Amino acid sequence: MSSRELWRSVRLRAAWARQDWGAILREYRRAAGLSQRGLEPLVGLPQPHISAIESGRRRVTSAELMARITEGLHVPDELTGVTASSAPTEWDPAAELRERIAHAHAVGRADLRTADWIGRVLTEHRRAEDEVGGRELWPVVRSQLDSVTALLPHAAGAAADRVLLLAAEHAHWLSWVAWQENRRGPALAWIDLAHGWAVDGGHTDMASWAQRVRSYYSLQHGDPVRAYRTAESARFAGPRPLSPAAEAAAAHQAAMAAAACAERDTARRLADEAVALALQVPDAEERPGWLYWLDPVRARVQVADAAYACRDWADAAATFREVLPALEGYPRDYAYYRARMEDAERRA
Repeated sequence: MSSRELWRSVRLRAAWARQDWGAILREYRRAAGLSQRGLEPLVGLPQPHISAIESGRRRVTSAELMARITEGLHVPDELTGVTASSAPTEWDPAAELRERIAHAHAVGRADLRTADWIGRVLTEHRRAEDEVGGRELWPVVRSQLDSVTALLPHAAGAAADRVLLLAAEHAHWLSWVAWQENRRGPALAWIDLAHGWAVDGGHTDMASWAQRVRSYYSLQHGDPVRAYRTAESARFAGPRPLSPAAEAAAAHQAAMAAAACAERDTARRLADEAVALALQVPDAEERPGWLYWLDPVRARVQVADAAYACRDWADAAATFREVLPALEGYPRDYAYYRARMEDAERRA
């Protein structure tokens, strides 16, 4: 495995975001399958010094040593701007992002290898939610977005559209983390950027997904009417038809919002539509990357969730009971849905 591929490790990138040099060495070795002695020629340090750094007995403070480790471990270019002070003190999108987007679709040729690489890394971030917190990875993803948008002034046509989709995916991720951190204003700013970039690039599925997320925010914030309007717009996001998975996600969100508006018959109909659409695409490769999780099990979880929202307690409890065994590998989700099942059982 190449050094660059080793940097797909989310734990390694999280260590880099913290600028925790002991963890960086340790996680790099774990990803590469190296001993401390095997790391010696890469960083130019003897094994006892590596051991001292990893254990915290020696701190890395000199710029020369930091540069030697950075070069020796082949840290990807999109991470070199991350420093120990890169914590999300500024949650809102910066003005320069909009400036880069304003220069998109210029005449030129962009090397998309960087975009392809960052896209693969973002996929790893999505799948690591239970392992590494989003706040910890924020500086990394923010730095990745800078690298992505820097490609736009040199891209045109289909290449620019492709980069815009990747930028939108990053903006969505940043929005979600900001929302989890109770930064509602920045969360809305990021999701609006994601939606705009998706529309600009002609990516109907991502435009729909951004609207679906915005609906979720409204529902969580106690505004079911606005949530229902937004979810309905997500079901008809553009001139191109939605993929079944994207339409399923939008229909489910509309069902949840309708239930919160006491429109339970509408909610049940939408929930049935959502599961039928989701079951059309059981294989992950047939779904947009950000909907990797919408497999048949998760589709059934959404059925139970909609039944719970409609106060169909017996149906909700029975369906949660059916799907819970498949969620045992996801402790957080398992605990959440088990609690909902037990609540539905008490109410039935």
